[in-house]
Amino acid sequence: MKLYHHPLSGHVHRVHTFVSMLGLSCELVHVDVTQAEQKSPAFLAINPFGQIPVLEDDGHYIADSNAILVYLAKRYGPAWLPEQPLAAAAVQRWLSVAAGEVAFGVAAARIVELFGRPDDPAPMIARGHRLLGLLDAHLAEHAWLATDTPTMADVSLYAYVARAPEGNVDLAPYGNVRAWLERVEALPGFVPFARTPIGLAA
Repeated sequence: MKLYHHPLSGHVHRVHTFVSMLGLSCELVHVDVTQAEQKSPAFLAINPFGQIPVLEDDGHYIADSNAILVYLAKRYGPAWLPEQPLAAAAVQRWLSVAAGEVAFGVAAARIVELFGRPDDPAPMIARGHRLLGLLDAHLAEHAWLATDTPTMADVSLYAYVARAPEGNVDLAPYGNVRAWLERVEALPGFVPFARTPIGLAA
């Protein structure tokens, strides 16, 4: 098993930590996104979208971080993706949040800081606080996002929410979110996500 990765990518982190939580091992293949290596002909041959992560397993290439989580759960850890319809729908809802509100909020604001992009981060920061408010309210009544036990939904949202301060989105007002982050970090096999001294974390 190989994981094409970059250590600062939250999309990669969700796959890397899930692989570890499942007790699997994988070879990390570094892709230098700062040099646009993910757009090279060699990489485009395995993922025409030119994005990381990509998981290589048993001769197959699986792209898109949430799709990789589904693949891994189906093949190696079904308890992380419940079959019961309402529970499965709840997991999918949070995967959509990860690909939507998270990606265009806290994740986007962090990217502006990380790569010095000229985009206006204000709308991203506002989306981030809106999401964190919704998350905090949800986590006031639930230990985990989708069910009574951790699922791949928790793995999917963790990285960019944890590093929201790097995009100038303060986690201080969201005690339930911070407690949830600690619960995720305490799960067996959790892999720490790289910290970068930018934004509020500077």
